[in-house]
Amino acid sequence: MELSEKKISGEEIFDGVVLHVRKDTVELPNGNTSTREYIKHNGAVCVIPITDDGQVVLEKQYRYAIGKVLTEIPAGKLEPGEDRLAAAARELKEETGYVAGKMQYIGEFYGSPALLEERVTMYLATELTKSEMNLDEDEFLEVFTMPLEEAYEKVMANEFDDAKTQLCILKAYNILKK
Repeated sequence: MELSEKKISGEEIFDGVVLHVRKDTVELPNGNTSTREYIKHNGAVCVIPITDDGQVVLEKQYRYAIGKVLTEIPAGKLEPGEDRLAAAARELKEETGYVAGKMQYIGEFYGSPALLEERVTMYLATELTKSEMNLDEDEFLEVFTMPLEEAYEKVMANEFDDAKTQLCILKAYNILKK
């Protein structure tokens, strides 16, 4: 069965700094038409940093859209044309002050593909050395560490709300604890 939809027409509804909202008319597989509203985004990267002694470097950050402080791994949006690995290394250093001796690609995901075209690329950072943080001027974080096994247990107990953090902890645990 053909499942693809064909764009008939489209318009930009909003052109923001990070988000670009579109409204398209599409032809459905059965020949009918429908409307699709979605957000265009340059994409993002996230990094799960693991110290030599098995600690995950995490951060607490207030997320305005949901009105909560979340525990997360370092992450950030891509600049247009930016290399994903370079962006991951940049975000790791800016947000935590760590530099990785080794960065391992561990996959990609779409967090909300019904609404958002953002593709997030995940990396596992090891062989860490500490240097200076360099936060953006509108970024406020509390950086801390936790044993990977404890972080895994917190994911399994539904104690972390952030999807990228959950996914990367599960992947890192599987990679490093085999």
